[in-house]
Amino acid sequence: MESAHYDLVVLGAGPAGEKAAAQAAYWGRRVAVVDRQRRPGGTMVGGAVSSKTMREAALYLTGFRRRDVYDVGLDLAPEAAVEKLRHRTDDVVRLMTESAAANLRRHGVDMIYGTATLDRDRTVVVHATAGSEPRVVRADVIMITTGSRPFLAPGIPFDDPDVLDSDSAALLDRPLRSLVVVGGGAVGCEFASIFTALGAEVVLVDSGPHLLPFMDREISDLLATTFRRMGMRVLQGAGRASAARVNAKLEVRLADGEILRPEKVIFAAGRAGNTEGLGLEAAGVATDERGRIVVDEHFRTTAEGIYAAGDVIGPPALGSVSMEQARVAVCWAFDIPFKRTVDALPPFGVYSIPEVSMVGLTEEEATSKGIAYGVGRARFDQNTRAAIAGSTEGMVKFVFERDDLRLLGVHIVGETATELIHQGQTVIHFGGKIDYFIQSTFNVPTVSEAYKYAAYDGLRQVGR
Repeated sequence: MESAHYDLVVLGAGPAGEKAAAQAAYWGRRVAVVDRQRRPGGTMVGGAVSSKTMREAALYLTGFRRRDVYDVGLDLAPEAAVEKLRHRTDDVVRLMTESAAANLRRHGVDMIYGTATLDRDRTVVVHATAGSEPRVVRADVIMITTGSRPFLAPGIPFDDPDVLDSDSAALLDRPLRSLVVVGGGAVGCEFASIFTALGAEVVLVDSGPHLLPFMDREISDLLATTFRRMGMRVLQGAGRASAARVNAKLEVRLADGEILRPEKVIFAAGRAGNTEGLGLEAAGVATDERGRIVVDEHFRTTAEGIYAAGDVIGPPALGSVSMEQARVAVCWAFDIPFKRTVDALPPFGVYSIPEVSMVGLTEEEATSKGIAYGVGRARFDQNTRAAIAGSTEGMVKFVFERDDLRLLGVHIVGETATELIHQGQTVIHFGGKIDYFIQSTFNVPTVSEAYKYAAYDGLRQVGR
């Protein structure tokens, strides 16, 4: 039985695993990564990058953004559009996979392919194939970054080829006439808007009263309104939906008894950590009631020398945060004087059409904390650059302290929201006030200029 010893063995080659391995190797540690797949990248490449590329390709191939401006869209046959979309998505996934693999090679990280199981004393047993001789690797530190998979709600027939989860939805290779998306979270909103842009009749079914419940309520409501203007049917507070094959036809039954008969249905009901079969209990790694690995503020598990980061430890389960968690964990594990804390103010981004992004406090959170706050808004239909681009949906919204004008939160609906949000994030980090944007000079015309006018609006609202 082959055996080897490393300073660090990482289980999982997704975004957290890749960054953990690279961080440790950069500081001179001998590192190996174990993964079942021969292409690194995990869910970030296989799911997130795929859906984001689908979004951009759909917008480009259909001219969706420009239809209202120029009264014309690209006249591509649906089959041709989807074929080109699929090729473009495959190209980007291949590029990102190769980039992750090159990063690991550049840092001298060993890749071990197979299914890993934890054993005692920080030992990992790796089976390349069923029945093959296992390989044993030992480490001073083990990092669990095995990522997540779609949560499969009980009672839903996912064995039906027309009933999809969020991963299989990204593999659709033909145009659709009709689609039901169940789930008003980030993934549900992304897929619903992408297929609306591609010309499908889409029904988005959300059990809660508001899409994206973690977002500012006004922003969530504005997104739902924008979806409806795009031609999407949005059902909120709709309860639990089910799916079944009736007389050879797919039926989606809503809580109120309405029956929908789409070509396909996507159930986007969140994700679950990949912890099955890892041997956590035998290794002394505790999990909570939802199967998430329990860690402390340094990402140490309950087992000596074993750390965990990313989706397997639970929310926020963002690729961006997972990478930072892994880097910080490595620095604590090896006493590396570099990254010691994870950013307490991460931005959230939803890559729907249009995009949504936020950082800091929502109005609802400011109210719950008893903060006397003000609000400033700048709508994109009054922004010159947005008008030129034909992207006038949405706005920039500030939440700030009334007394000293300190910026507390920024919320954006609109194209490039996930890029624009970082200006607000920076100002909040440094304790800045909204008049920073008034004093600053912006290129004109730019969408960023909306920050200045949101600040002016905020001052008006509080009588300054």
